Amino acid sequence: ELTYMKLAVYGKGGIGKSTTSCNISVALSRRNKKVLQIGCDPKHDSTFTLTGFLIPTIIDTLQSKDYHYEDIWPEDVIYSGYNGVDCVEAGGPPAGAGCGGYVVGETVKLLKELNAFDEYDVILFDVLGDVVCGGFAAPLNYADYCVIVTDNGFDALFAANRISASVREKARTHSLRLAGLIGNRTSHRDLIDKYIENTPIPVLEVLPLIEDIRISRVKGQTLFEIADKNNSLAYICDYYLNIADQIITSPEGVVPKEAQDRELFTLLSDFYLTNKNNNSNTNEAKEKVDVAMI
Repeated sequence: ELTYMKLAVYGKGGIGKSTTSCNISVALSRRNKKVLQIGCDPKHDSTFTLTGFLIPTIIDTLQSKDYHYEDIWPEDVIYSGYNGVDCVEAGGPPAGAGCGGYVVGETVKLLKELNAFDEYDVILFDVLGDVVCGGFAAPLNYADYCVIVTDNGFDALFAANRISASVREKARTHSLRLAGLIGNRTSHRDLIDKYIENTPIPVLEVLPLIEDIRISRVKGQTLFEIADKNNSLAYICDYYLNIADQIITSPEGVVPKEAQDRELFTLLSDFYLTNKNNNSNTNEAKEKVDVAMI
């Protein structure tokens, strides 16, 4: 049974990390875990679907207090979201100015000084894109597990491989493991399977390609909240509950050995092109049969 588990969610930019993170947070809360989700992106919109609005950031609060850390209390930076999931947004400097990664490190430092982490069963860091350098790698210094969100596409798996390399590097000095991959909005998983055949990594879940997942983000509600009013979507929530159940068991995880960039590029591109040609040949043969039958 977990006590004070820390998860860091990474993945290619735009892959659906925040939507996935929010739904995992709610799934964990449905399993009676007290969850804090920390948005680590200057866009500060990680927790939008939990709260329904863009909450003030750590940077906003520090500015309002003239950067006097001693004047900040947990209630100044922690906001309650759907189903009791608490939310924090690190924020960041204006676009094109300063280092957003530095803010992530300062956010962790502030929350530790406030002893905020001790109030939770699970701390979930939702981290900017596939950037794993400097301050944006800070969550990996504190996390027990990394979770990578991907899809069945070349670019997302390439990014996942780079993140895996960072996990392996951090695991040299920290008790960090890769819990696994989550395929988000994916109708097929053949490229994912080809990748994990080469680089063994658990797959926690593969979410179906349905528009409701994307729409929930625009609505500012988790799928659990939408399913409260529309029971036909309850089945989607089961995917996230399955992920939560695996996390709660404190999985063994892996320290991945990532593929070399050129090796992975060749592996995935060759596999993709071979399959595409096979599918084209199959369709062409089918069309010939159809024509012959006319």
